[in-house]
Amino acid sequence: MSAFHLAVGLEGAGWHPAAWRVPSARPTEVLDAAYWVDLVQSAERGGIDLVTFADTFASAHPQTSAPGRLDAELVASRVAPVTDRIGLVPVVTTTHTEPFHVATRIASLDWISAGRGGWLVQTLQDATERQLFGRRDQSSISGSHLRKEAADSVEVARRLWDSWEDGAEIRDRATGRFVDRTRLHPIDFEGPFFSVRGPAITPRPPQGQPVVATTATRDDEAALDLAAEAADLVFLSLTGPVSVPDAIHAVRRAEARVGRSGPPLRVFIDLFVVLADSTEEAVTAHLHLDRLDGTTWRPGGALVATDAAGLVEILGPWAAAGLDGVRLLPARVPQDLEAIVDHVLPRLRQAGLRDDDLRPGSLRERLGLERPLNRYERPLAGAIRREGGS
Repeated sequence: MSAFHLAVGLEGAGWHPAAWRVPSARPTEVLDAAYWVDLVQSAERGGIDLVTFADTFASAHPQTSAPGRLDAELVASRVAPVTDRIGLVPVVTTTHTEPFHVATRIASLDWISAGRGGWLVQTLQDATERQLFGRRDQSSISGSHLRKEAADSVEVARRLWDSWEDGAEIRDRATGRFVDRTRLHPIDFEGPFFSVRGPAITPRPPQGQPVVATTATRDDEAALDLAAEAADLVFLSLTGPVSVPDAIHAVRRAEARVGRSGPPLRVFIDLFVVLADSTEEAVTAHLHLDRLDGTTWRPGGALVATDAAGLVEILGPWAAAGLDGVRLLPARVPQDLEAIVDHVLPRLRQAGLRDDDLRPGSLRERLGLERPLNRYERPLAGAIRREGGS
């Protein structure tokens, strides 16, 4: 297993709003399953650890974005049966979605992918998106409110994933018993946002707990606290000079603030990339994209236009500073994704930052995370199950 992990974030024709207009783009295919299968299989071929699938309720602007999008979790579920190594982590919002439904969908993804599923938690901070639902008094919703709701949503999902003990399914045709009901547990969650009894309708996922990820910035304590309280992995967006030690320290401070007791968060930095055969060509390509869009693209995180060698020169010191990994966000798809697979990854291997271990396995295994114990599991004494509280 590699010490330094590589994720790729997929978004339609690319993260730049004008990406769909470049000659290499395939904007007429972004609503086709075959397009997403092709992208993820390409990423898997290169040895990328995981892909994230972006999602939003915002309507695309027909002049600046490829119009329309598919549901991220459903795309991940479609891709799962035709891949066998790469982690699949779709965005699923916690705003206006019920945690019972989300838990079921992510557990189903984990089963379909044989333990490669994850969940990138997202809240809807934009009032325009929230107004699409028309279910709440918008004036009462704050960023703090949404993050607390997100933390509760993840907690409900985690309890539901544990509500079936491992091996609860019997499937005994002779007796007609399908499940051992003593090994199913109501979660009885009561909070300010949700009241959920449980148990789940889906057996405990192969990973026990699918990988939960969140996003944050180094200076946003509320988002860092949400990551430290609820997630296994955090994607950090950095602006200004990138100091990896400072970023990691900010995450560890958040873990201390919330009293995190589990394994430390895996910390990835988000990096938007425009890649070409030379830095000069990459800069020119970036400027061309901005001219197509008629504005200067400010993606809200670190951005680099360079060649493969230049990108590896950036990532090497980050790995040496103790960063767990990076999520590359290609400005153009498939062009920049192909450059990552065909040029960046081989150079990372040559630099000793990656290995060639392409064996199948769970996403938790790939990230060095143990399969967690079930919180409701009763202890065993030999072959005799003790009765008692959960």
